[in-house]
Amino acid sequence: MAGRIEDYALIGDMQTAALICRDGSADWMCLPRFDSHAVFAALLGTEEHGFWRIGPAHGKDAPPPPASRRRYRGDSLVLESEWDTPRGTVRVIDFMPPRGEDPPQLVRIVEGVSGRVPMRSALRMRFSYGWVVPWVHKVDDRTVAVAGPDSVWLDTTADTYGKNLTTYSDFTVAQGDRVAFTISWQPSHKQPPPVPQPEAALATTEEYWRDWVAQCTYHGPYREAVVRSLITLKALTYAPTGGIVAAPTTSLPEEIGGSRNWDYRFTWLRDAAITLSSLLRTGYHEEARAWREWLLRAVAGDPENLQIMYSITGERELAEAELSWLPGYENSQPVRVGNGAAGQLQLDVYGEVTEALHLAHMTGLARNDHANVLQLKLIRYLEEHWDEPDEGIWEVRGPRRHFTHSKVMAWVAVDRTVKLIESGEVDGPLERWRDLRDAIHRDVCEKGYDKERNTFTQSYGSKELDASLLLIPQMGFLPPDDKRVIGTIEAIQRELSTLDGFILRYPTNGEETGVDGLEGDEGAFLAVSFWLADDLAMIGRVEEARKLFEKLLALRNDVGLLAEEWDPRRMRQVGNFPQAFSHVPLIDTALRLTASGAYSTYGG
Repeated sequence: MAGRIEDYALIGDMQTAALICRDGSADWMCLPRFDSHAVFAALLGTEEHGFWRIGPAHGKDAPPPPASRRRYRGDSLVLESEWDTPRGTVRVIDFMPPRGEDPPQLVRIVEGVSGRVPMRSALRMRFSYGWVVPWVHKVDDRTVAVAGPDSVWLDTTADTYGKNLTTYSDFTVAQGDRVAFTISWQPSHKQPPPVPQPEAALATTEEYWRDWVAQCTYHGPYREAVVRSLITLKALTYAPTGGIVAAPTTSLPEEIGGSRNWDYRFTWLRDAAITLSSLLRTGYHEEARAWREWLLRAVAGDPENLQIMYSITGERELAEAELSWLPGYENSQPVRVGNGAAGQLQLDVYGEVTEALHLAHMTGLARNDHANVLQLKLIRYLEEHWDEPDEGIWEVRGPRRHFTHSKVMAWVAVDRTVKLIESGEVDGPLERWRDLRDAIHRDVCEKGYDKERNTFTQSYGSKELDASLLLIPQMGFLPPDDKRVIGTIEAIQRELSTLDGFILRYPTNGEETGVDGLEGDEGAFLAVSFWLADDLAMIGRVEEARKLFEKLLALRNDVGLLAEEWDPRRMRQVGNFPQAFSHVPLIDTALRLTASGAYSTYGG
């Protein structure tokens, strides 16, 4: 059985990633890309579906206990896990070297800290998400697993042997000993990948992250949390194209045992746009430039057919399928790959993309005439379609509705474009789009606002609330001191808050089908809980905002990572992990609270 979601740590090379559990088991890794088939899929099944565990030998074929402690090595993505045993202390160093054009590698260095500790490596490779058992054999001193188009090569100085379709190594490390293991992926029709140099790769990887983090311009009291979130966002960026995945996993459930299980290994325009915003505000202009180039390639000359998501290289076909042979994380079925929401209409995306392009312009990113042309084309499309119903920010699988947040973000798209024209950067129908901006604003205030309850509602004519409405003041649609804004914030606190003060996205109906067209419930959504902290600070309730923010920071696991949601009943993280949409608002709220000076008691 896989560990709890928060038991995992992320390592990656900016093209793919692996999740390492506290017991030293790599239970999830897709090769060679984030969206490739998994070689280790025990996270969504059992050890029969692929894993690689290294830890102290612990009885006959028994897995080792969880590490006594673990941490990232400084501000890097190099993971250190340490075990204290009756025979001594041992450390396992896990990392993936940033690879450029080289084959992907997962490197694991076992280091003796004290005493003499018997160790075991157990490597079970299964291709196609645990479905295919490869042919494993020796080539000189190397072990290779081959199936179809894929080959994975194991290199180590330790002796290895095969048993029960698993490659084992039993060895002992004394103080000062270092034994390295590396797996490398290569297309099976090509020559073997070069023999790795683990120690040199470790030095190069540490240097890479040290240099990257040095660019960060944030030096406030929440620096540790902000830097770890920035590193996580960088790890979720596909370096060859600049595309950013929402998470490196699929089908980690929003409700344990439920069916709200989705594939997040794609680039949502919304998620990527807000990620770009956080990167720009912390000094990372190169990542912003790369994402803008990815966007221009993905959308191409066809903005009227804008998708809400694309693959990391810009492909449009993301057909959704179910993997019946995987039982799912803690029996949460189905396990899905691909994402059918790619074909939805989500009008808010136009606002997020335009806001990101606007921020890039305002923070000094070099002018790009193609980006300006794209922005104008997006608004021309929106001009004709803003008043249509859509599936909205939460990608409902029920009927389309006139979601209030979608209309607000349509206003944002037009407003930022009006500002672009006013700046003299581009030419456009200024007066016509000023009128359009005013028309959308009136429409939202008339149809999306409940006067009796003094709150905006999820959709026109509905009574439901929706936490996306917390973005109204943050996007500048209304000022923070507007009574309708304050009423909406207070209504969301009243009606969508869990007992511990975190926020649900919207009401769900358990076994009955809800407004989103799905059965089941979900946890508190971490992003919107950060949004609430932002809003509280904006309306002057700064101390309350700080307390909520620091409660949210306390939900991070021991290495600073967050999933998509928090289950307040089981007191654990749920949803895909780690989640960009959680780490981005963490950064944003830290910046806002730092600017307000609301951190006097922070001890993080």
